[in-house]
Amino acid sequence: MAAVAETAVDQAALFDFLLRMGDNCLILGHRVSEWCGHGPVLEEDIALANVALDLIGQTQLWLGLAGTIEGRGRDADALAYRRDAQGFRNLLLTEIPNGDFGHTLMRQFLFDAWHLPMLKALEGSSDPRLAEIAAKAVREVAYHLERSGDLVIRLGDGTEESHRRMQTALEALWPYTGEMFMDDAGDARLAGVAPLPSSLRDAWQATLSEVLSEATLQQPADGYMHRGGKRGVHSEHLGFILAEMQFLQRAYPDATW
Repeated sequence: MAAVAETAVDQAALFDFLLRMGDNCLILGHRVSEWCGHGPVLEEDIALANVALDLIGQTQLWLGLAGTIEGRGRDADALAYRRDAQGFRNLLLTEIPNGDFGHTLMRQFLFDAWHLPMLKALEGSSDPRLAEIAAKAVREVAYHLERSGDLVIRLGDGTEESHRRMQTALEALWPYTGEMFMDDAGDARLAGVAPLPSSLRDAWQATLSEVLSEATLQQPADGYMHRGGKRGVHSEHLGFILAEMQFLQRAYPDATW
């Protein structure tokens, strides 16, 4: 089955899609890991570290398959640590600095609400390799969404100060959400293999409506679009992330211990 899918599907489009999935997990996982040792309470410190570990584990699967599809001998580590910023395909949302705890949680919730329906759609992919990775990741991400949604509700419907912070975070992050639903020519070439990004919007919106209502938070006006107006635009933050994340590999290529 894998061989049939490999010959029938546009390999360049598939490689780009796998980079998107892997880079989203890699960059957000790195951002969340920055909380390690800095969480507001020990329980949240551990929980955030576990979310980061889940995302990095998923990164290995997506980028590992991307390296196989590319066929140039690059494994997950090479794709993670030896690409420059312009080679990354992550959502701009994942690059946004952590800010305060509420800002981090809102960013996580907005991403999780997109990530879960994406993985559920991929479980039905005609490519069994994508379906297998999605089936492994979906259980972790279902927990991520349950956790982030619950905390958004608790803080949004909490004190006056926590409500204010969560509303401020939602409004600050909202302009970056439109990118998640932008289709391009590559997406159209993956019919049956991966869902069109635009097809995920209704499920995402349903989750947002339910959680934000319980959290007593006001969803910003429609017409959201990430800054830059097109997919694949990065902020200045990505360069700083990569400088930190890639330092060892770039300073000591192929180092072994």
